[in-house]
Amino acid sequence: MLLPDTLAREIITSHHKQPRHVGPQPGQPHAERVNVSCGDQVQVWASQPGGLLSVTFVGRGCAISQASASLMTGLLGGKTRAEAAALAAEFRSMVLGEAAPSAALGDLVALAGVSKLLARRKCALLAWDALEEVLGGGGSDSLRSLTPSQPPPSRGRS
Repeated sequence: MLLPDTLAREIITSHHKQPRHVGPQPGQPHAERVNVSCGDQVQVWASQPGGLLSVTFVGRGCAISQASASLMTGLLGGKTRAEAAALAAEFRSMVLGEAAPSAALGDLVALAGVSKLLARRKCALLAWDALEEVLGGGGSDSLRSLTPSQPPPSRGRS
């Protein structure tokens, strides 16, 4: 499911200029990632009220990194950890060019073109890498340490 370039640019611009689900969740697990090659920064928080995820972020950087974070928080909010892990794997596969865009990713398919831009893949995956740490990094500041759920399945890195 590819989007026309004009629509993809519109979605990315909208989420970059007016990001959704922004702000810390004090006292909740979080992780920070920095892309040293371009200076993008993102912090991601996640909580599980009632067993469903609430994901927020704070960041600065390029349109791709910030739009990806904003779109991620919107897609994963209200999902279980297992659902979030499956969607994260789908997104990662799409960005790495290993899989075609899926309707399950919603507006995140706007970032499908990043798979052709090797240097921009890190930008698109920055918030997702932080989320992966929060959901199952195993540190004292992760949801795994707070809940008995199984961690997301491991997968190879780019």
